[in-house]
Amino acid sequence: MKCDWVRQNILFYVYNELEDDARYEVEQHLARCPECATELKATRKFHTTLSQTVVAEPTPNLLAASRMRLQEALETTRQGGLWHRLILEPANWLRQIRMSPALAAVIFIVGFGGGIGATYNFLAARGGEGVVTGSLGSGNPSQPLESSAIAGIRSVTQEPGSNQVSIKYDTVLTQEAQGSLNDQRIQQLLLFAARNNYNSGVRMDSVDVLTQSPDDSRVREALMYALQNDSNPGVRLKALDGLSGFVRQDARVRDGVLRALISDTNSGVRMLALRLAEPMKTDSNVRSVLTRVSRTDQNVSIRSQARTMLAQMPEMD
Repeated sequence: MKCDWVRQNILFYVYNELEDDARYEVEQHLARCPECATELKATRKFHTTLSQTVVAEPTPNLLAASRMRLQEALETTRQGGLWHRLILEPANWLRQIRMSPALAAVIFIVGFGGGIGATYNFLAARGGEGVVTGSLGSGNPSQPLESSAIAGIRSVTQEPGSNQVSIKYDTVLTQEAQGSLNDQRIQQLLLFAARNNYNSGVRMDSVDVLTQSPDDSRVREALMYALQNDSNPGVRLKALDGLSGFVRQDARVRDGVLRALISDTNSGVRMLALRLAEPMKTDSNVRSVLTRVSRTDQNVSIRSQARTMLAQMPEMD
């Protein structure tokens, strides 16, 4: 018997997952192979260490978000054809599972995800279309949502010419909340979407609505977060535009604009940040950043505009 096969199955041996005949063969090999016996000793020591480690429980919010992302991945994965599935030999599958812990883990995860998907579809079928529609005006808009119950935001839409907002969000089912921008639940969902949603279009819509209430400190925090961390340049542009009225009065906003001017990867975001910094060009920090940008920015137009702004500044004593 080869040492490679034994070492591949030592973990199964430690967890008592081998069949009797395979277990017997492993034990016979270990009795006459010092190297594999050493490997077994190290594996058992590692297993003992793991068993003594306290396992942290995942938060409800993480579980809910992970389940929804897994469900979306399962729904969008292209499945193989019927003939492709039929030609798979069951005995070969079992042999590969026995020899490969990683493959066994993958199959377990896929099976777990399939169970979640089936449960989700069953609950959705019982709930009609899986959409619960409610008007916050008819309920209790002052009652906040549990953030751990929100798995994701599906869409954010605002009725033209009004402050009424409709938000579809996922818990176990897709739900919908409707209310004005003053409603606490609407605000909470918008803030959640701006920071946590995995759909850039939803983040864009959420930030667009939030820019209508930049005086709220929580909204301003969310816009700052989007400006500094969002991967979509369109979302960052929206956030920067929403913060434009606070560059003079809020030092944190001004610092965020200057950071965007220096380090944002999108030239459109940097150009808008440059324009917002222009009224503050006499500030020493702004002057320093403009000097750096005029020399190092990759965009010719931004470098030229920064040099023009510096030339228009009065000489400092």
